[in-house]
Amino acid sequence: MHRHDNRKHRHDHRKLGRELNLFDTDPLMGAGLPYWLPDGAAVRHALEEYVRRAELRAGYQHVYSPVLGKRELYETSGHWSHYSEDMFPPMALGGAAGQESQEGQESQEGEEVVLRPSLCPHHALIYRSRSHSYRELPLRMAELGGMYRSERSGVLGGLSRVRAIQLNDAHIFCTPDQAAEEAGAALRLIREAYRALGIRPTRYRLSLPGAGGKYVADPEMWQRAAALLTEVLEEAGVPYESVEGEAAFYGPKIDVQIADGAGRETTLSTVQIDFHQPERFGLHYIGPDGAKHRAVMVHRSVIGSVERAVAHLIEVYGGAFPAWLAPTQLVVLPITEDELPQAAAFVARGAERGLRVRLVGPEHGTLGARVRAARLVPYQAVIGPKEAVDDRVALRLRDGRRLEPLPATEVLDRVGALIAAYRTELWEGDGDA
Repeated sequence: MHRHDNRKHRHDHRKLGRELNLFDTDPLMGAGLPYWLPDGAAVRHALEEYVRRAELRAGYQHVYSPVLGKRELYETSGHWSHYSEDMFPPMALGGAAGQESQEGQESQEGEEVVLRPSLCPHHALIYRSRSHSYRELPLRMAELGGMYRSERSGVLGGLSRVRAIQLNDAHIFCTPDQAAEEAGAALRLIREAYRALGIRPTRYRLSLPGAGGKYVADPEMWQRAAALLTEVLEEAGVPYESVEGEAAFYGPKIDVQIADGAGRETTLSTVQIDFHQPERFGLHYIGPDGAKHRAVMVHRSVIGSVERAVAHLIEVYGGAFPAWLAPTQLVVLPITEDELPQAAAFVARGAERGLRVRLVGPEHGTLGARVRAARLVPYQAVIGPKEAVDDRVALRLRDGRRLEPLPATEVLDRVGALIAAYRTELWEGDGDA
């Protein structure tokens, strides 16, 4: 069977995304701020739901946190001193000192808030808000949340480099002895997601600090974290290379690299071990000895930014997404108007099962024209006079195969099972599509 090889794809997601009505931009919204059209939103939603379910199976708990934070929050985390050039300017809050707000809280003159450049400081505060025993650890906290980066106009493009980012992020709070195991489990979760998505990484990179004041000055911390991540990579058995100057300011990381159709390489997924922010925020747990002990944060992103992930998937598949990701999963094509009632009933049954199903009637052209227009849809259910009488459909697969007419319920069962299992093949028994 045909296998997608994203090392050889040549699609440009910016051009294709607009042609397929997945996303677009408007100068009035601004550069690096794309909006999602209904079909693109369907792809994004399916991807987000996959990740949420995978995280739940892996023992994560989901939270929501605001996209704003006080400037002091990022001074505490270290972002302000090490990362402020990539942050949007602070916004001053109005109100005179001592003036009561509508909520009865005192407003402070000169208070500043910023759009967050990452989610980790918020998650650190959520962890810190409650006392934790060692018995509760590891505590895996996940969020699909917004963050903002003040990218230069010259580097912005399509979905792959944007200013408003929806990040699939998570932070695992654990004991030092659990850090390597949790980082290894995070890397396995990333590789599992890549198999479901049909993504092949170009390489794994151990990103280490370089020269200069960009990084937190704590040599012992860097050595300790780098040694643990090296252990994770060796245990995973994946080839990797160490690269200086690519670490986060607070610690080394494993970067999973992908390449676009032009061969440009970017980071999609990351795993990081962080001893710095637990120290800055005073994150601790109560050990078996009844004393406080410093927690460790493992940062982990399975698909990185949703925007970059979808951009890559558009280029990998050229719009012919696996059925579970496809904007329309099943299109129903009655041959004549006489079959419209049966077709509408079949659409309703599919929608009740949660399928993204659409009816395209004969008013849209000949059957051949409608089949060609739906060439990227995984399944095309044709209903003619014979099928209408017997409650059957003649199923056409996107790869050109035509199946013998099958009972409508069986088609919905089999298609629904493949989609629910996040399979990439079009029909049971195909192997990888």
